[in-house]
Amino acid sequence: MAEHQEQRALSRMQAMIEAGDYPLNSRLPPERTLCEDMGVTRAALRKALAKLEVEGHIWRHVGKGTFVGSPPVGALQDLSAITGRTNPAEVMQARLMLEPELARLAALNATSVDVEEMRRCIGRTKSAKEWRAYEMWDNRLHRAIARAGGNGCMLALFDMLNGIRRAVTWGRLRSYGLGSGRVHHSFAEHDALVDAIEHRDTELAAGLMRDHLRAVRRDLMQSMPDRD
Repeated sequence: MAEHQEQRALSRMQAMIEAGDYPLNSRLPPERTLCEDMGVTRAALRKALAKLEVEGHIWRHVGKGTFVGSPPVGALQDLSAITGRTNPAEVMQARLMLEPELARLAALNATSVDVEEMRRCIGRTKSAKEWRAYEMWDNRLHRAIARAGGNGCMLALFDMLNGIRRAVTWGRLRSYGLGSGRVHHSFAEHDALVDAIEHRDTELAAGLMRDHLRAVRRDLMQSMPDRD
């Protein structure tokens, strides 16, 4: 019975997150509310939440609640200090230094389950009807690649940079009408990148990630307002 409740809680939570009911960084309802809605015990819910947290789908902040997405590394106030003194160009420069190496590691270490998750994320980006949904699945794809590398330290660096990216880059650019139509080139780029990872081609995977991020940077810079 307990195992059945845990699986039910996990399935329901996954469906809620994947449906976009709770976008990135949004706070989930309290545990008591979730338990009542799902008809499960708090113990079963907490086991499901723990699994989702390990997979990087949610993160918990003591005293504040449970949030959708991967956690920023370190204290939140530390991230806020960084976001206050950086900008989208610097964020993209940092991504270009880190993520090609993560793709290289993924090509070395990714399992078939890792690749399957990457493909699933790509499928969801292609079927996204709005920018928020595209962003969520694009974010999950890039983290799946980072996680597939099997290096916990590098994954922690990715999570920290990703938290800064969401606060600095997308936070500033959403208001300028950046839509999923602007990222159609990413579909083919993502497909080629995951193909390289699946075929263990480390150099190609790193190069394709670099090319992809350069295209993303170009779109971002074109979408920013003119500066004096």
